[in-house]
Amino acid sequence: MEDSHGGRAARRSTRAASGSACCWALPTALLCAYGFFCSVRPSEPFLTRYLLGPHKNLSETQVFNEIYPVWTYSYLALLLPVFLATDYLRYKPVVLLQGLSLIITWFMLLYAQRLWAFQLLEFFYGMGTATDIAYYSYIYSVVDINLYQQVTSYCRSATLVGYTVGSVSGQVLVSVAGWSLFSLNVVSLTSISIAFATAWFLPMPQKSLFFHHLSSQRLSCEMKVMDCKNGAAVQDHPDVQRAPGWEDETKVPLNGQGHSAEKQKQKVDIAKVLKDLWQDFLQCYSSRTMLCWSVWWALSTCGYFQVINYAQGLWEMVLPSHSTDIYNGAVEAASTLLGAVAVVVVGHIKTSWAMWGEVALALFSLLIAAAVYVMDTVHNIWVCYASYVIFRIIYMMLITIATFQIATNLSVERYALVFGVNTFIALALQTLLTVIVVDASGLGLDIFTQFMIYASYFAAISLVFLVSGICSIVGSYRRQEQVQSRSPESQ
Repeated sequence: MEDSHGGRAARRSTRAASGSACCWALPTALLCAYGFFCSVRPSEPFLTRYLLGPHKNLSETQVFNEIYPVWTYSYLALLLPVFLATDYLRYKPVVLLQGLSLIITWFMLLYAQRLWAFQLLEFFYGMGTATDIAYYSYIYSVVDINLYQQVTSYCRSATLVGYTVGSVSGQVLVSVAGWSLFSLNVVSLTSISIAFATAWFLPMPQKSLFFHHLSSQRLSCEMKVMDCKNGAAVQDHPDVQRAPGWEDETKVPLNGQGHSAEKQKQKVDIAKVLKDLWQDFLQCYSSRTMLCWSVWWALSTCGYFQVINYAQGLWEMVLPSHSTDIYNGAVEAASTLLGAVAVVVVGHIKTSWAMWGEVALALFSLLIAAAVYVMDTVHNIWVCYASYVIFRIIYMMLITIATFQIATNLSVERYALVFGVNTFIALALQTLLTVIVVDASGLGLDIFTQFMIYASYFAAISLVFLVSGICSIVGSYRRQEQVQSRSPESQ
């Protein structure tokens, strides 16, 4: 009898573990599929060529100084409301909004002809970029905290692979198959439409990080469930990890009235949430280390966005695409893959970032400045391509270190807050830079002068962090000397 009872318990445990695995595997697989297809956009590396070419026949001033800046402005304007709406609406509606925004973007890219239509297109593209936060934060609401690192790697890998596949396929279709850029945009629209259809099957989360926060303890106590397939009750057990915030359709609460009463009591106090966010903000940025890495994140991301947004324009000026073949897709794919390799390598580097981090940021920022300067002054397309690859590799490596340093001592909620604030500051700086340097209503500088300013910008970042790093190291050694000098006196 004991063996029989033990066998039944083991089978129940196996079924419970299997159900738990299904709970996180299904939404993770669907989200990865969405991220992959959403990133397969073979036309994107050739966007500038498409707009300047016979398909749209826009001028350089229209593209660089009147159309592209709209993306920056819309991204900044939408980031904060999207950040709050993503959490309040519990992710899935915003993921669907992202897919719809990108569909509108690529549909207009196919058929728009007037300048105002392209500016509206950039607004929708800015919305698609701003809602990207829903893709990366959705998964945290439907899996156990112990799986965060694992599922994050899956989701990021899906977008990386999708972007690489899109870039490589775009290059092959243009250079080998001789496809038109219009056809590439049709492929991009089709891929995004598949992603949008996939997103409808994502489970709707029952919790979020800020507005609909449910503790795992309350879930385990109140949400005891019935396995409807075999009629056996699945009891809570510390070894069984449930997926918080997602209720399997095959399982129903034993006490439905209690659950509904609890939901009625749970009112979302927006004022309290915003107050808590403000307190978390003050506490997070009170740390010098946190402040240092966050400042570099915001400053460098601002410059990074500017360079990648206008790199195609620079290449077009160095070597007009109508006179020769271009390899933008291959360069984007190579820089992405090599950047991913650099990220893996830097993850295994053991050093005291607390002491040497600022000096490292200064030296690598100087290398970024040098790469941008070479890209701007040496008017050779292959040198431009190589400098761009180096630029992206160094940035991806440093932003990974910065992310790790910031996230080490933060909860998921606070990391999301810091990520949002840093990105907002980066976009605010980028908007200011765009208004002054790029926009036709400002200086409206040519593309070569713009990149000289971007190189100087990264050089200034390097100088600031070099001075700060040297002061930090000197201060650290002085404190050590003071401690050592006091030790003999105390003895």
